[in-house]
Amino acid sequence: MSSRIGQSRIGLSSYAYFWQLSDKVAEPLSIHDALERTAELGVDLFQICDYAPLEEMDDAGLAAVRATADSLGISLELGTKGIRPEHLRKFLHIAGILGSPILRTMFNTPGHTPTTEEAVAIFKEVLPDFEAAGVKIAVETYEQVPTSRVLDVIRGVDSPYLGICSDPANTVAALEMPREVIDAVAPYVLNMHIKDFAFSRKDGWVGFTYSGAPLGEGLLDYGYMAGKIRPHERNINQIVEHWLPWQDSEAETIRLENQWTRQSIEFLRSK
Repeated sequence: MSSRIGQSRIGLSSYAYFWQLSDKVAEPLSIHDALERTAELGVDLFQICDYAPLEEMDDAGLAAVRATADSLGISLELGTKGIRPEHLRKFLHIAGILGSPILRTMFNTPGHTPTTEEAVAIFKEVLPDFEAAGVKIAVETYEQVPTSRVLDVIRGVDSPYLGICSDPANTVAALEMPREVIDAVAPYVLNMHIKDFAFSRKDGWVGFTYSGAPLGEGLLDYGYMAGKIRPHERNINQIVEHWLPWQDSEAETIRLENQWTRQSIEFLRSK
């Protein structure tokens, strides 16, 4: 079954295999393994996002990842953090090898928290290179930077090659209401991260835990979000992620991670 729905595609993020790709498990997946798992689920899009080993690969290693994806009929997208010009250009090079038409990023990294003016200047500097390569930059909504400031940068640059990666779950930690964020960013969205979330009482009933939930069972109002952003009409891909807490055992964590991934795909295919 194809992961295409109209003009929108369902994809998996490396965050859908967060624990299994990490050294927390006894036998971590390689990125090649994750691509094979993705193909087995009938999904033809995979976003390699914040996956540290990618930065250590040489061009031959990156080409091998692309070859695996091509052999499985999977298209690749790319994600990183930070907007230093040299970093963005490095990932533009990686995007070229992987064949990614988009680079998702976030503003802040340790040692670099650009102001609105600095961010605008950086994007204006690097975007000609991205335009020439046919790669768009999507800045993710998240708690470290107010959504209004992200939008100030997007509007200040005013380029079809710079937009938003929408993830309203992230912004709750900054006390931004998901619907308000969705309303604000909708015209500028280039990519969507889809993960559900919920609050639960802590033991002893003192405080709450804000964590992930299986897609369709938490507080994400997917219908409202899809209605505002209109991914099918606008050819915006929907990338599955999870906030799955580590469970009591490795086996249970892996079981749930795989279950949540399958459930997310089924949920999105039903819409």
